[in-house]
Amino acid sequence: MRDGKTMKETTGRITAPRLWWVMTRGHHALRLLAEQSIANAGLCLTDFAALEALLHKGPLSISEIQDKVLLASGSMTAAIDRLEERGLVVRKSTASDRRARIVQLTQEGKRVAAACFEKHASDLESLMSVLSANEKQQLYASLKKLGLLAAEKLRVSRQPVQK
Repeated sequence: MRDGKTMKETTGRITAPRLWWVMTRGHHALRLLAEQSIANAGLCLTDFAALEALLHKGPLSISEIQDKVLLASGSMTAAIDRLEERGLVVRKSTASDRRARIVQLTQEGKRVAAACFEKHASDLESLMSVLSANEKQQLYASLKKLGLLAAEKLRVSRQPVQK
């Protein structure tokens, strides 16, 4: 630090740790606002994520929903149980494998999921209107590039060492 200024301020360079911190804090605030929007519809984030996946992808197994919304198995099962109790989803056996269970939206579930998603999307559009179309494209491309690299590094680091 020189004259009370951080290194970032004196060099104009944004360091990777600084960028990570801004992304983390930004994500935290965006997530809280998204959760608030979803809670106003009477759902928790987990239940909303499952409904949204079923709305856009159609009937899925619990493990397929889990993969789409990045939740642990127990959390996903609990979410499906809550949604089933509310009459928003049903579990059905499949013709090809009677042991497998598919989750699908009921008519009420479709109505609730569509209304909640529309409101949620509108809230996010309003929030992100601070960015120009070009800024949104740049941010999207940058975050996707960074996320794909991080995912690849995770995949490689989890591979067993060959002897």
